[in-house]
Amino acid sequence: MGVEIERKFLLRSDAWRAGAGEGVTMKQGYFAGVPGESPTVRVRIAGARAFLTIKGEPNGLARSEFEYEIPVADAEAMLREFCGTRVVEKCRYTFPAGDGLFWEVDEYFGLNEGLFTAEIELPDADAPCPHPEWLGEEVSGNPAYTNGALSRRPWRLRR
Repeated sequence: MGVEIERKFLLRSDAWRAGAGEGVTMKQGYFAGVPGESPTVRVRIAGARAFLTIKGEPNGLARSEFEYEIPVADAEAMLREFCGTRVVEKCRYTFPAGDGLFWEVDEYFGLNEGLFTAEIELPDADAPCPHPEWLGEEVSGNPAYTNGALSRRPWRLRR
């Protein structure tokens, strides 16, 4: 079983762009389900690849995660048939954070335009997390900043 241990932050500035390089455009949709209940089932098209992901209930910073590569045509059909308006569009920039870790900064578009988040996957919940000056408030435990929540209640509609 895969386990994701992740911390998520808002951004204080755009200084992260200096080391970011080129991003990957993503479109991901969430299958109908009871909001806030597990599992979360999503389909994602990332560049020229596509994935089906199932995530379990969060337990602190950790949650089970199963991810499978699927044909892009299947992902496009799933987005149309199963996701409706529960779709998030973003560009992800991935770059080194030191000690073998990587930052993933997401720049959102559409109804989430203007939102930027940074995530880092850690080897365990007690691992130290780097804190560059461009990091803002930590939102790891705030369910409103999950992509599933952003697909149901976009950020721009909450402001």
